[in-house]
Amino acid sequence: MAAAVSIAAEWQLLYNRYYRKPEIYSMKWKHIDLNRNKVACAPFGGPIAVIRDDSKIVQLYAESALRKLRIFNSAGSQIAETVWRNPGGRLIGMSWTEDQTLICIVQDGTVYRYNIHAELIEPSVSLGKECFEQSVVDCVFWGNGVVCMNEGFMFFCVADFSSLGSDKGVVKLADPGLEDPPLCMAVIEPKYTMSGNVEVLLAVGDHVLLVDEDGVQQLGVGVGPLQKMVVSRDGKYLASFTHDGRLLVITTDFASIIFEYSCESALPPEQLAWCGLDSVLLYWDDALVMVGPYGDPVRYFYDEPIVLISECDGVRVLSNTNMEFLQRVPDSTVSIFKIGSTTPAALLYDALDHFDRRSAKADENLRMIRSSLPEAIEACIDATGYEFDVSRQRTLLRAASYGQAFCCNVPRDRFQEMCKTLRVLNAVRSPEIGIPLSIQQFKELTAPVLISRLINAHHHLLALKLSEYLGLNQELVIMHWACTVITSSLAMPDSALLSFLLDKLKLCKGIDYARVAEHADKSGRRKLAASLVEHEPCSSKQVPLLLCIGEEDSALTKATESGDTDLVYFVLFHIWHKRPALEFFGTIQAKPLARDLFIVYSRCYNHEFLKDFFLSAGQLQEVAFLLWKESWELSKNPMASRGSPLHGPRIKLVEKARDLFAETKEHNFESKAAEEHAKLLRMQHELEVSTKQAIFVDSSISDTIRTCIVLGNHRAAMKVKTEFKVSEKRWYWLKVFALATIRDWDALEKFSKEKKPPIGYKPFVEACVDADEKGEALKYIPKLVDLRERAEAYAQIGMAKEAADAASQAKDSELLGRLRLSFSQNTAAASIFDTIRERLGVS
Repeated sequence: MAAAVSIAAEWQLLYNRYYRKPEIYSMKWKHIDLNRNKVACAPFGGPIAVIRDDSKIVQLYAESALRKLRIFNSAGSQIAETVWRNPGGRLIGMSWTEDQTLICIVQDGTVYRYNIHAELIEPSVSLGKECFEQSVVDCVFWGNGVVCMNEGFMFFCVADFSSLGSDKGVVKLADPGLEDPPLCMAVIEPKYTMSGNVEVLLAVGDHVLLVDEDGVQQLGVGVGPLQKMVVSRDGKYLASFTHDGRLLVITTDFASIIFEYSCESALPPEQLAWCGLDSVLLYWDDALVMVGPYGDPVRYFYDEPIVLISECDGVRVLSNTNMEFLQRVPDSTVSIFKIGSTTPAALLYDALDHFDRRSAKADENLRMIRSSLPEAIEACIDATGYEFDVSRQRTLLRAASYGQAFCCNVPRDRFQEMCKTLRVLNAVRSPEIGIPLSIQQFKELTAPVLISRLINAHHHLLALKLSEYLGLNQELVIMHWACTVITSSLAMPDSALLSFLLDKLKLCKGIDYARVAEHADKSGRRKLAASLVEHEPCSSKQVPLLLCIGEEDSALTKATESGDTDLVYFVLFHIWHKRPALEFFGTIQAKPLARDLFIVYSRCYNHEFLKDFFLSAGQLQEVAFLLWKESWELSKNPMASRGSPLHGPRIKLVEKARDLFAETKEHNFESKAAEEHAKLLRMQHELEVSTKQAIFVDSSISDTIRTCIVLGNHRAAMKVKTEFKVSEKRWYWLKVFALATIRDWDALEKFSKEKKPPIGYKPFVEACVDADEKGEALKYIPKLVDLRERAEAYAQIGMAKEAADAASQAKDSELLGRLRLSFSQNTAAASIFDTIRERLGVS
């Protein structure tokens, strides 16, 4: 148990809880003095930003007078640096956001953003006019936000830096009415407040003011003056240092004091931080004091400056020479390594030691804990996860594995899962990577976010291996790597770079070549982009990028090959608005699908452009059809028939169509039809002008003749007949029914006597019958030559005897039977038909 004793000897006891502070890294940087610099450390083992503090007079040693912003990983390996140039005055504060963007706020309210490679992210954003006119003097960061105070003691909040620059980016909080600056301030994050808005705590006099968007509230009267305040990670508690040297832990609503501790010094600490939720750290020049709710505090002494970095499960302590991690010793670790421990986990760990030394004591230990072996194995596995030392991890896992050999009801996947997690953690903890995550931090951060951070730090190979190991999508890693290579390989020829990229990109199926090509285009390598996009299998991604890089012809070819009409239209509209008309026509003429889609669209929305296209292609008949269609569309407009009846817009369109049809021998019929249509429209316009009735236009020739006769304009009707060579038969039919319509029986009789009607007298009879003029019909029935027609005509006007006589003359028994049925309700009439049928011998 000597090893266990040496391990536990490193612990410090705070009441009944043990704490340890192992060294994680010996810092690799040189000549960095934390006293002379402003430092911003990202949580979750993130990067460290360092810049010389211009508010202090310092000796420059051998370094340049130019201030440099330097970014290191947590092991002190430099990632990047840049010369700090800004005209906005003194740097007031800097901090890292959750996506590891470095935020720097200067006096005039300008917010500068840098990525992890010290590259300025444009554009810089201002906190507003009031911060510019009255300089920013203090700020408090949290997560992705900040609260700033200007010289007028007004407070401004940025809840999320990603929204900075929008209308809701900067919010002015209520005016607390201060005449002097507050002693200190702290922020309660929005996710922990009832209102969902940021709340700022200001130490003023003997009380605290709570300020938010809606107002100011006074809290904790008599609790102050407070010199230092910090809110716990869960937003429930406030650790504060009073003017008389007391540490107070209070609920954030100031309803109760959790505990109070009198410090040896009334001088406020330089830093105040929470260590988890169990204790509070106070740091003075040479001493770090850890205070808990019970028992005496624990003291650590330093002969160099330190920076405290709060984590979810402890505090990282950064000094000039090393990085340590102060945390509460986990219960599983205490159960194994506590001096004198006889827990099953301790005995199992001890059994492995005896087994290695081939001592029979190993078997004795196992017999003692046989019933508790599963919980001992679980404790060893759990304790392994909290260790940073690889050899100690290995020993604890061996102890768990040794116990599993004698226990059959222990889930094996727990052991495998821990091994998998530790491989990941050990890989990122290496000084070259410098991300000292604890297992609890890793679980809270999640594996995808860790992969994303490795990518941003350009650790692509490790990110790729971890993605493969954890079963995560590797495409994101390869994509980012490819974009990074394109940006950093400006001197490499496009052909060589393309070959190099494709060799790696093909390792991942489904890679988004279009996004890589888009990045190449933005980097000014259009030829490389064009070559890359050729490998993109998805047309919907490929085509827009081809258009973006000016490869319109290729884009149209790809779109038509895909068969996606929406994609083809997308390309067509792009080229349409970019190229001259004739060049556009030439482009689509060779692409049947594109041409047809263009024609379909233009027929509905742009006739003029379509006519230009047909003219350029020599398709005159298509232009003529369009003109003819336009003439019909024009008929729907009531204004179209106004003006000169001879030169109306519709007539002109039809005449143009006639002329174009005449250009081709294949469309003689259409040409003559258009000519007659124009002639008819002209005559109908004349008739409407002369009659002052808009009833002729767009009617047929027959309807025009009929309307003229109805109106009594027989001359106009004859003119239409003659002009359009209407046949005599049609003429008689039209005039007979037109005269019957106006009940001009004398004119009808006169018309019947002009000459023998070419259509016979049956239409005269039908016209009279339809008009219910039986007397008029009798004038024409005797003239019917066909006895059957005469019989049926008599029957229509109810003259049974005459109908029967005509039928008997025709000797048509079927007709007699049919006529008898029509008179079946009339007994006398029916008997006439019966008599004739008997006479003819028809049963």
